[in-house]
Amino acid sequence: MVFIDELIDGPNLSKQNPCSTESVNYSQETDMAALAAAMSDASRMKILCALMDGKAWTATELSAVAEIGASTTSAHLSRLLKANLVTCLSQGRHRYFRLYSHSIASLLETMMGVTSQVSNPSHSKVPKELLKARTCYDHLAGEVAVKLYDSLTANGWIDSEGSDLTAQGKEKLLQLGILLDAKTKRKKCCPCLDWSERKFHVGGYLGASLLNFFESHHWIERVPGYREVVITQKGYQELHRHFLINQ
Repeated sequence: MVFIDELIDGPNLSKQNPCSTESVNYSQETDMAALAAAMSDASRMKILCALMDGKAWTATELSAVAEIGASTTSAHLSRLLKANLVTCLSQGRHRYFRLYSHSIASLLETMMGVTSQVSNPSHSKVPKELLKARTCYDHLAGEVAVKLYDSLTANGWIDSEGSDLTAQGKEKLLQLGILLDAKTKRKKCCPCLDWSERKFHVGGYLGASLLNFFESHHWIERVPGYREVVITQKGYQELHRHFLINQ
């Protein structure tokens, strides 16, 4: 689903130069350019993509995944912090970094989709395991996640737009042992465009709850340090049993 910010018409808009650097437009465009500039480095993008697993990383860990020195990593993290692309959590003498918000994760996922469209698919370097199942910040993505979304809509667990749970869906989730917080401020359910499958997978609070459930019940296993997710034998059996998803 694509969200487009509203354009607020000012007085006598028809008489204004569309290329005018009026303060409100200039500020927004400048901010957009600053955000893009903060991301326009391969090492910083490696750091951001690593943080797409939804976990908090130390600077040392990010230095290893980005294949750069500690001082360079520190400079990159400072730039990302200033741009509100990441946030820092302090625990004792240790500092951990994670993505600033779900919106940043969605932006990165969208960018992955755009870059995959303009690149030559035959020269794709994306591992097959990552295409099969991976994390998209705090929910599941990839081929298996898209099949899960299709199953939830086809069986009436979520509405046809993928934007809300149905009464049947809530009941089925309770039977599975997934209790959703009715007071959450997050969207209970939303379709998230999968960059590799070009179809929707489940995002929002439901997506996060399903990922946590799958992991805690050993349906999936995370690969430490990577976004890749491995579906266990038990996981395939349970996914087929409850959602008719085949291996």
